[in-house]
Amino acid sequence: MRIEHVNLTVHDLERSIAFYRHVFGWDVRWRGEILNTTRTAPAAHVGVQDGPYLALFEAEAEAEREAGEPLRSSYAAPGVNHFAVEVEALEPILARLPAAGTRVHLEMDYEPGRRAYFYDPDGIEIEIVSYAAAA
Repeated sequence: MRIEHVNLTVHDLERSIAFYRHVFGWDVRWRGEILNTTRTAPAAHVGVQDGPYLALFEAEAEAEREAGEPLRSSYAAPGVNHFAVEVEALEPILARLPAAGTRVHLEMDYEPGRRAYFYDPDGIEIEIVSYAAAA
């Protein structure tokens, strides 16, 4: 059993596609429109071919205007606070973050690996973890 995908609602589909392609080197696996309960919206699947991916769904313009600043994940309230991507080494990903418009806000070594946390353009927290660093 494995997680096949994580679905994220984003403010700007093209910006998010560019961010995830730049940071992780992922491919656009699919692009089109998805029917929500009230409308169809631009969407894309970005990830590893034949592997896990992010399903990106563009927010409604009205919801985007109301959102203002990106919300940061909360560890004090129920909900998703981050998702993690296992990588061989953190350094190549960390080196791409400034050009992607983000930076690490927490980095640590602890069993069983080395980890770093940063935010995507919509304020969604991402953890990268390398177990090779602990070996």
